[in-house]
Amino acid sequence: MTDTPASLAQPSDDTPRLEKARLLIIDDSSDSLFMMHGLLCEHYRVMLADSGPNGLEMARSATPPDLILLDILMPDMDGYEVCQQLKASAATRDIPVIFLTAKTAEDDEQLGLDLGAVDYVTKPISPGIVLARIRTQLALKASADFLRDQNAFLAQEVNLRTREVSAIEDVTIMAMASLAETRDVDTGNHIRRTQHYVRALARQLSTHPRFAAFLDNHTIGLLFKSAPLHDIGKVGIPDRILLKPGKLTPEEFEVMKTHTTLGRDAIEHAEQMLGCEVAFLKIAKEIAYSHQEKWDGSGYPQGLKGDQIPISARLMALADVYDALISRRIYKEPISHEAAMHIIAMTRGRHFDPDVVEAFLVIQDTFKAIALTYADSPADLYGKRVYLDLAQGKASKAAA
Repeated sequence: MTDTPASLAQPSDDTPRLEKARLLIIDDSSDSLFMMHGLLCEHYRVMLADSGPNGLEMARSATPPDLILLDILMPDMDGYEVCQQLKASAATRDIPVIFLTAKTAEDDEQLGLDLGAVDYVTKPISPGIVLARIRTQLALKASADFLRDQNAFLAQEVNLRTREVSAIEDVTIMAMASLAETRDVDTGNHIRRTQHYVRALARQLSTHPRFAAFLDNHTIGLLFKSAPLHDIGKVGIPDRILLKPGKLTPEEFEVMKTHTTLGRDAIEHAEQMLGCEVAFLKIAKEIAYSHQEKWDGSGYPQGLKGDQIPISARLMALADVYDALISRRIYKEPISHEAAMHIIAMTRGRHFDPDVVEAFLVIQDTFKAIALTYADSPADLYGKRVYLDLAQGKASKAAA
């Protein structure tokens, strides 16, 4: 295989070198290579290969050709096989191939075009026709490359803008949720933990017959994004009630219960300002409004029962209660993971959807790991540390 000497590859006119297309000629005949080089070197940068394997190596190089002129009748590897390999590789499949051959049968031409060649020229050639066909295919390739580059650029820009919008959504949600949590000094990383609990439950239930139609990957992503807004309504609860260290009176509890409606209304107001319904806000409304509903209908604010409760709210209900049980609150000490698991298991079919509880029990170790990963402080992990020490068969020094 040989490359054109620099003196022959230089343009003979004022056209800049960078505008010269690179052509690869693959032919086992030295006479054909010499003739085609003489015809083309004035107009193009010409590369020569005297066999199929050599031609493939040059086509796959760091400086691939813009077009390939390919003979068919070659030993070891004929032009048809070379074309097949070129089109089978992502690196070379977009390089246009023109068969240049002595095979004149219509079936031969049809086979060449079926393999992906853009043209088929029979020998002996007409120089003017060959040059015209090369120019045509190079012009088509330039247009295709431009469109491909434009599409790639646009796809990159869309992806960048999508990531930016998603990041803005995430930051906005976390800022809103954190604002609500700052009203309740004991909740700490509660919003982050419940976000991960909900996603873990959703993934576990995504193949369950009752949940599979709803819990696709996109919806699971929306659940993860929306979950932090479940207690956004707390911003409307007076401090004397929200931060009360003791048990709430019945009247105070009625006020506390309004955080579900306040949260739903706040999100609806945001939607109205946007002027359209947003998918993740729809789920956020469900979670904020209905995460205190209970499976047996004894929850609030609507007293929904069973499958009347949105799936998103059912997942959040379990995640929220589990985290409240194992975490320190102004009115209570944390309990162990094991104790929380027992309480949740005992209330399946009353407080929680039984299938959601079953999913929780299957992935309880995932919940435990999430709780430890996003723990507020060692003091708030007392219950969980006891459980871990017991699970490892060790006496807890922290408990002493």
